[in-house]
Amino acid sequence: MAQKCVFLDRDGVINGDKVDYVYKIEDIRIMDGVKEALEKLKNQGFLLLVITNQSGIDRGIYTEEDVFLTHIEIQNRIGNTIDEFYFSPYHRTISASMGMKPGSLLFEKAMAKYDIDVSQSWMIGDRIRDLIPAEKLGLKTILVDSEYPDKVDFKGNFASDLLEATNQFILV
Repeated sequence: MAQKCVFLDRDGVINGDKVDYVYKIEDIRIMDGVKEALEKLKNQGFLLLVITNQSGIDRGIYTEEDVFLTHIEIQNRIGNTIDEFYFSPYHRTISASMGMKPGSLLFEKAMAKYDIDVSQSWMIGDRIRDLIPAEKLGLKTILVDSEYPDKVDFKGNFASDLLEATNQFILV
């Protein structure tokens, strides 16, 4: 049976983003309302999957092990509500990959593995590039507040954070 799902970007949606990457436990800062939003979504039967670019691996700044440890710590802080983390270790200037957003490969892998019902599923990101592959695949999208300039011309669903996105668009 097909499942409804919320795909989530990691940095800027679940935890605070940093210009020089979030890969150390001490740099993880869970955004306000995230735990509550994820619990609401789980209680409504949504599968929760993270799709994140982790290009610092390809650039030699941190390792896949650092990413795994970061994901474990995030799970501990949010009540283990994420069903699976998918990440792309590539950087566009070093190793081109369709797994790196705005490519859609990681979404497609998750959709095949979990038999995702696209008509009942969402992608929440803090950058337009997070939403591009989701829209191509027929997912509904929400851009959450971002410090980045690409939101200026955005005409789609917009929320200040994950909790507002959950309450305003998904659980209505």
